[in-house]
Amino acid sequence: CCKIARNMIYGKLYNSRWSIERTKRDHALRVDGERFTAVSAQLQGLLPQAAAETSLESLRGLEGAGATAYFSVLDEMILQGKETFFFRQRSRRPPLDNTNALLSFAYSLLASDCTAALQSVGLDPYVGFLHRARPGRRSLALDLMEELRTVYADRFVLSCINQKIMTPKHFQKQENGAVLLTDEGRRAFLGGWQTRKQETITHPFLNEKLPWGLVPYVQALLLARPLRGDMELYPPFFWK
Repeated sequence: CCKIARNMIYGKLYNSRWSIERTKRDHALRVDGERFTAVSAQLQGLLPQAAAETSLESLRGLEGAGATAYFSVLDEMILQGKETFFFRQRSRRPPLDNTNALLSFAYSLLASDCTAALQSVGLDPYVGFLHRARPGRRSLALDLMEELRTVYADRFVLSCINQKIMTPKHFQKQENGAVLLTDEGRRAFLGGWQTRKQETITHPFLNEKLPWGLVPYVQALLLARPLRGDMELYPPFFWK
């Protein structure tokens, strides 16, 4: 369990760092470069720890430390509409602001894609390595999506905000403080999600071009291979 979970967390930390570096490079005049560099260095420092870790509990601690560092600069990656779109902290059930509402929706879509991918290659999405098994929880799908969160879901959310695909009219606030997408908002988000899935990337391990939408399926295939003895280690997805 730890051997596979270790690679998944290593992939998540690597991709979180690279996402920060990419934003710093592309928007050098609009972000605090020194702060981004410091957080990037913090994530870089966690990589050798994750690579050497032999305890699942310690791995979860490293993942949490990496997530805290990454989320500390997420608000600065939002480049427009800051009165409507901002990020203070992660709120899940329920999401308490527009950005968290988009993140939650993106994560649910990604989890569904990972679930379908795992089932298509004959793996049980409910039996995970990093996430503990709980009734009704798709633990292996959550494992598989960890390394894809920042580069697949988060960057899509940021592009929807920064390119003004999502606007204030796409949200509604409930009496309990929860922020939900309207029907129009869900349609706009889903339309963009499907378009993003068609965009072509070069898979870092296979070195082949494929659409973003196939990445969960390819990672599920690569996860199945060491489980069936066809490969020694699971190769995480490293975004470039």
